[in-house]
Amino acid sequence: MKTLRSYVREHWLTYSVAIIFMLIAIALDMMFPKVTKLIVNEVIIGQDFSRFYLFLGAIVLIGVGRSVFGYFKEFTFDRNCIAIGTEMRKDLFNHIQGLSLDYFDDANTGELMARVKDDIDKIYNLVGMVAMRGMEVTLNAVLVLYFMFSINAVLTILPLIFMIICGATAIFMEKKLDLIYDDISEENAKLTTIAEENLAGVRTVKAFAREEYEIEKFKKHNVKYYEYNMKEAMALLRFYPVFQLAGTLLPVACAVLGGFFVINGKMDLGDLTAYIIYSRNCTWPLEELGWITNEFSSAIASLKKVRKIYTVHSTLAMSEKPEHLDKVKGSIEFENVSLDFGDNHVLSDISFTLTEGKTIGIMGQTGSGKSTIVNLMQRFYDPTKGTIKLDGKDIKNLDLNQVREASAVVMQDVFLFSDTINENIRMGRRDEMTDEEIAEAARMANAGSFIEKLEDKYETVIGERGVGLSGGQKQRISIARALSKKAPILILDDSTSALDMETEAEIQKTLSDIKAVTRVIVAHRISAVRNADEILYLDNGRIAERGTHEELLRKKGLYYDTYIAQYGSLQEMEESA
Repeated sequence: MKTLRSYVREHWLTYSVAIIFMLIAIALDMMFPKVTKLIVNEVIIGQDFSRFYLFLGAIVLIGVGRSVFGYFKEFTFDRNCIAIGTEMRKDLFNHIQGLSLDYFDDANTGELMARVKDDIDKIYNLVGMVAMRGMEVTLNAVLVLYFMFSINAVLTILPLIFMIICGATAIFMEKKLDLIYDDISEENAKLTTIAEENLAGVRTVKAFAREEYEIEKFKKHNVKYYEYNMKEAMALLRFYPVFQLAGTLLPVACAVLGGFFVINGKMDLGDLTAYIIYSRNCTWPLEELGWITNEFSSAIASLKKVRKIYTVHSTLAMSEKPEHLDKVKGSIEFENVSLDFGDNHVLSDISFTLTEGKTIGIMGQTGSGKSTIVNLMQRFYDPTKGTIKLDGKDIKNLDLNQVREASAVVMQDVFLFSDTINENIRMGRRDEMTDEEIAEAARMANAGSFIEKLEDKYETVIGERGVGLSGGQKQRISIARALSKKAPILILDDSTSALDMETEAEIQKTLSDIKAVTRVIVAHRISAVRNADEILYLDNGRIAERGTHEELLRKKGLYYDTYIAQYGSLQEMEESA
């Protein structure tokens, strides 16, 4: 993770300009009491009105200059913090995108959303308004104390004591708030996760009449979030009065004690007037100190959460100089591949060779490891043991993008984006695909007929995850998306499970007509894999049986049992054929 300092350093020029604007604005603030002193001593007391309009003009110019430079100061700081926030959000999103799939198996989407949005907002505020106010408060306090000390050193002990008390209070408050903001940040992530899951799965919630249960679950975390925020509010209520009381009492105390110095002839009235104005310039830094401490604690808590994500790295072993194939032909080889997740043995000693243009079918019961083989082919995970080769090269030594671009995948869990059908199909080759190619891919996936019946046809915007379409329609669009990519390897992970038998048969025929494409078909239906050159039947992560359709039927093993369960006896199947 880049440090905050490095982000700021990239914008050093505009920060320098902003600081110059701030220095000029503060300098003008320091000049105002000086001009007021001259008005009191020379005009009011000395009755010399010859320079009154000059002093009055100076006050107007100071006010206008203070406003102008103050505006540009805030605008420049805001611009910088927004730019830095945009860069930080991009970098964090890029880091998350680069993590291997095993991280997302355990991570909550809502938590990641909270980190990318809410926490980054608080962090970039730290290098914007909080940093600006912090520098302004510090510079203002130092200069005010200097000018007050130059007027009356003894009297300046009073504001110095006030500032020390407020500073100590701010440090104590920061430590208290730091723990509270950790809890708030965590609960915010949980609340976002629950909201995201329920909105995404609202149809499931309603189908199972779980509205009351989900409302109670959300309410429980919402109450916790309320309680943590109330802790924050109570902490602020305990400490803020110290800053506000100091800001109110200091000018009054300075006026009273300064009055005694005037009576005793140790200060003139002009000095007292300037001193009171300077003391009032002490009050807003004291009040700002509470806000700065609050925002600083919140930002530090968010920074810890974001840094925690940056400590996670992809578990994929990347080659320093990855090989790049001139052209991917599509042959795949598994050599004694095993995969473990902790103590869970997902795959054990998987070996097969799939030459280019051939088809392999993978069957097995749920949880037998079928989809895991697909994930390994795309290098979502690295195997615990063994080697996976693409065109004879270990995929660990190949360019990761080339490995994944080599295959077009129809996932078991169909995901469509909230966009047009056109954009969902073209995502494999977004910049080069023509409308004719999109229509052809839809026709091959048997999706063109229902798309053409829609009011906006291919420009129809579908809802989140394809809401508004049937399961079969979503699968056909997903198949069209894979076909339109024209990759040398086509992977179908239980891709026709939501289709009727007739539609599946038509798609299977279309797929069989595609030449020079290596096919990997993961399925539960015999009909999807029966024409494959080789069929693997998995059981508990191992290859229990392998062979062609006819060979496996003759073995009368697990594949045969599945066949009988789906079609009845061999005789019935032959008669229906």
